[in-house]
Amino acid sequence: MSGFPKDFLWGGATAANQFEGAFLEDGKGWSTADTARYIKENGTDIHAITKPMTTADVKAAMADKEGVYPKRHGIDFYHRYKEDIALFAEMGFKTFRLSISWPRIFPNGDESEPNEAGLAFYDKVFDECLKYNIEPLVTISHYEFPLELAFKQNGWESRETIAAFEKYARVLFERYKNKVKYWLTFNEINIIGMTGYLSGGILADKTENLLQAQFQAAHHQFVASALAVKACHEIIPDAKIGCMLARMEAYPDTCNPMDVMESIYSDHTNLFYSDVQIRGYYPSYMNKFFRDNNIVIKKEAGDDELLKEGTVDYMSFSYYMSSIATHEKDSDQVGGNLLGSKKNPYLKASDWGWQIDPVGLRVTLHKLYDRYQIPLYIVENGLGAKDVVEADGSIHDAYRIDYLRDHIKEMEIAIDEGVELMGYTPWGCIDLVSASTSEMSKRYGFIYVDLDDEGKGTLARSKKDSFDWYKKVIASNGADLT
Repeated sequence: MSGFPKDFLWGGATAANQFEGAFLEDGKGWSTADTARYIKENGTDIHAITKPMTTADVKAAMADKEGVYPKRHGIDFYHRYKEDIALFAEMGFKTFRLSISWPRIFPNGDESEPNEAGLAFYDKVFDECLKYNIEPLVTISHYEFPLELAFKQNGWESRETIAAFEKYARVLFERYKNKVKYWLTFNEINIIGMTGYLSGGILADKTENLLQAQFQAAHHQFVASALAVKACHEIIPDAKIGCMLARMEAYPDTCNPMDVMESIYSDHTNLFYSDVQIRGYYPSYMNKFFRDNNIVIKKEAGDDELLKEGTVDYMSFSYYMSSIATHEKDSDQVGGNLLGSKKNPYLKASDWGWQIDPVGLRVTLHKLYDRYQIPLYIVENGLGAKDVVEADGSIHDAYRIDYLRDHIKEMEIAIDEGVELMGYTPWGCIDLVSASTSEMSKRYGFIYVDLDDEGKGTLARSKKDSFDWYKKVIASNGADLT
């Protein structure tokens, strides 16, 4: 095999709302993530983040003094960024994926002027990355939304949110144009269809039809993404800006043609969002879905032209597992990433029931590259597991190394078979709060953080066995996976 390209971007991925902490510090405003409560024994219930939220629910969370809200404290990256970035540099990171908190820059989402303290923080973070020749890969919006815009205009359901986002994005491009060359607009943009509140600021009591509101919000995000792409190309001509999708690979359960069609329908549901952002128009297969569900997308003059003008430079995606598509609607389900699935007898599963499928990553790489013919970037992948700290402080996570090794092998095969892959940033390169369940015990990192689900611990950082393993992988450009 030809191996990985010499400029391949190895690194790791995080999100502001899951690891920064510094809740309301230095002028930061409330975000939707700040109202996510940890519920003991929540277990594998990923749908905790998909439950519709009302204004009363949110107000109650804001006033709650007894509950545990882990995303408010994260792992305190805000005050420990130098220590953490030094550890990333020790592993040899070429890139570091992080997100910017919108309410840290515009506390209410739409102020006339940005919060200088918030901008200055990210200046320091990017400077620290560049000191070690680590390229920042920045997500503009990642599962946090300014709460005031939710209260004021029901988030992305309102067209007014487009202008607020474009202003926010332009501020970022102008401020960091000499420091950041790789950008993403919306993290897992397709999640707006599952969790309108978390990523879209949509309050259930402020809309008559939640499904209509979520697809209208998606349209507004498409337009906002296109405007951000155009602004990025204008302000930073040598930058690359992409989209980001939660990829959900679904195999037909059998060779029954009805199962094959279910697999195709699953792709339609998943890839609708990237189809619009990459091809620049709404796919015809959505017409029936909109018709059957009485959904009418309200567009303004010029929207369709904007979508064509603002297509992204590359496609990034998360991949954790695969699933099964079946026409038998009463089949037994197992837990999984955002969607339940029939159990695949050929695959093992993680502690959280997610089916482990390295070859599925290669399947996805081929499907996406065949469909779009633009560079791909795996910006989330990894194994959430319960790590054990031994008496001597060591953490032996051979299961994580096995998971990552097997996926990297499939990436190399895909590259050899013709797929253009830019880079790889495993999720939660340092332990952080789970997006779905707000747990700390579901750990992904190469670096252990001493913090439990209740928010107790020293926050001390320590290296797992996977730390030195990944360091070797990067140093050899993927050649040494032993």
